[in-house]
Amino acid sequence: MQTFTYVFLAFLLVSTLVQIYLSLRQKQHVSAHRSAVPAAFADKISLEEHQKAADYTLAKGGFGRIDLLVGLVILLLWTLGGGLNWLDGVWRSFGWSDLYTGAAVIISMMLIGSLLELPASLYRTFVLEERFGFNKMTPATFAVDLVKGAALMLVIGVPLVMLILWLMESAVTYWWLYAWVSLTAFSLLMTWAYPKFIAPIFNKFSPLEEGEVAERIHALLERTGFNSKGVFVMDGSRRSAHGNAYFTGFGKNKRIVFFDTLLKHLTPAQVEAVLAHELGHFKRKHIVKGMVLSMAMSLTGFAVLAWLMQQAWFYTSLGVSQQSTYMALLLFMLVSPVFIFFIGPIMAWWSRKHEFEADDFAAKQSSSAELIAALVGLYRENANTLTPDPLYSAFYDSHPPAAIRIAHLQQRP
Repeated sequence: MQTFTYVFLAFLLVSTLVQIYLSLRQKQHVSAHRSAVPAAFADKISLEEHQKAADYTLAKGGFGRIDLLVGLVILLLWTLGGGLNWLDGVWRSFGWSDLYTGAAVIISMMLIGSLLELPASLYRTFVLEERFGFNKMTPATFAVDLVKGAALMLVIGVPLVMLILWLMESAVTYWWLYAWVSLTAFSLLMTWAYPKFIAPIFNKFSPLEEGEVAERIHALLERTGFNSKGVFVMDGSRRSAHGNAYFTGFGKNKRIVFFDTLLKHLTPAQVEAVLAHELGHFKRKHIVKGMVLSMAMSLTGFAVLAWLMQQAWFYTSLGVSQQSTYMALLLFMLVSPVFIFFIGPIMAWWSRKHEFEADDFAAKQSSSAELIAALVGLYRENANTLTPDPLYSAFYDSHPPAAIRIAHLQQRP
């Protein structure tokens, strides 16, 4: 084996062990606090609800550890096990140009990967989520979603893949810069198009009905100076009992979307507070900052790929015998998450900082007390654990732990 093979295996082993260690810490911490509701929530969440959240967290963690190990095996089979090399050989036998061969290899690899992930997705939906009363999806809906997702991947993904490969094969010195510009433009187009053309393929979106909720929302939007294409209710209950709210689109195509499950469990004042929090992300430019960071990371990634694709050891160290632009792209997509895994805590910290800022905005524009009540209701309805392990949470959680977040809001007027 070559030096980079050992480096890859070392990073893969360490990252896997760290993930298992953190998961086991989470298991131990949640189990140790299962028998009593934290004092800050004792009058809001029952012991039965608290234990359901603990059991749900433990079940997801146990399955996650198995899924992690399965993913490790699949990654090794694709790379050092020769899976990509075999797939490349199959498509090369047709004698097509590198552009069409590369597109075929990448698309077929993605389809095979989706099939390999199907058992886990089925278990997560029809066993794990079903056990805790969250799954509302029927097998028919699941199958239709799969077909729609595959069709979208082919219609949208194939042209994008071929464009990136064409730029890579053009041998222009700064192809990676042109590829980055193309990917960025594509991402912006998809962000704009998603609410109007893509999301309705999977869900039904209805304008929010007139009433107290609508009046509160329109008043909030007016005093915060937020313009959107409308406020919509999504039929999330067709698939899950989990509730949520989000912004989608940008520019004049911005939309506000509430899951019907969320509106079912929150009062009008609480819905207003949740929306004020989401508006806080917009007003504090968190969305723009996230997009800029994503663009910077993708630009760095393309620059690194441009260098790696010229190194013969990059291919042979990862089980590929013949150099090609498309194989460089595939290998980079497969192995780069192993090497950037340890920036996870930084990204989580950054996200939690934004959540605190959005909460502060909501407290000023709405009511901290109503936001606290809404959050507690969401913790309860979504069975979010109130007692995560601090280290696990620092590494993974994009939102502050419940106790810390509530305490922060209680200090706000």
